[in-house]
Amino acid sequence: MAAPNPIQMQKFLSGVDYPCTRDKLVDHAQSQGAPEDVLDHLRRLPDREYDGPNAVSAEFTRT
Repeated sequence: MAAPNPIQMQKFLSGVDYPCTRDKLVDHAQSQGAPEDVLDHLRRLPDREYDGPNAVSAEFTRT
């Protein structure tokens, strides 16, 4: 299965407060109705604090 598009992923992270941990990103995306493929991909991000959407997108495309 192909990885979700980072733009699609960012749509579900709109409004999240940075800095933010991986788990909070997943929780926020889930509360915004993100599909399971986006949530699974977010869960595979390194467990660290992200300082903004660019940092999330960079890791998202590497994972």
